[in-house]
Amino acid sequence: MVRQHVNPLSRFYQLPRPLPAPAELFARAELPLHLDIGAARGRFLLAMAQGEPDWNHLGLEIRRPLVDAAEADRQSLQLNNLHYLFCNANISLEGWLAALPPGLLQRVTIQFPDPWFKKKHHKRRVLQPELQLAIAAALAEGTALFVQSDVLAVIEPMVAVIEASGCFERPGGDARPWRTDNPLPVPTERERHVLAQDLPVYRVLYARNALPPPPLALLQQRLAETLEQSPEAADNPAN
Repeated sequence: MVRQHVNPLSRFYQLPRPLPAPAELFARAELPLHLDIGAARGRFLLAMAQGEPDWNHLGLEIRRPLVDAAEADRQSLQLNNLHYLFCNANISLEGWLAALPPGLLQRVTIQFPDPWFKKKHHKRRVLQPELQLAIAAALAEGTALFVQSDVLAVIEPMVAVIEASGCFERPGGDARPWRTDNPLPVPTERERHVLAQDLPVYRVLYARNALPPPPLALLQQRLAETLEQSPEAADNPAN
């Protein structure tokens, strides 16, 4: 399975795109909302929406052809609890999250994001500190954030920024450092591909705690301290 990248820092993808409110996307906008950031071709959410009809599912993807194809599938199945949107999450999502009705967002997933291995490209990675704070502010206590990747150099910085926020806890019974299984009922295409080759998948499930999100400067300071103390966090996206 070949990853097809676009540069999220290019001028085209830096343009803010207003995202429709849930009431414009879903027939029953009051249902709990699952947000999948980096939905790719959308087949994971397509299955989730069919298996969870009492949830709304929204997939965001920066590659427009994948969004168009996913939306065609959704429309052919007439699923009114599912939608896909084209945008750069780090540009267009923060304001949308801030405008959500309290308690609506119940689950956020970020699965197998583009790795951007070179250090000079780390600012292209999806989970930047500003987006992490916006996610933390939109999720109520007890709601879920799930991240997974097949690349340690990707998942470790994601874990670093999430835990530096202070807003999330791992369930007590989960294995450390990585969960042994997927808590969701549907695997992604990438996940199936990796597991079929008997390769590892690194997963972490978080629950939102009651602490308020810290100021951005404090989060960045904590990340810098994590980098100094932990050599394996050397790919931290704040660098």
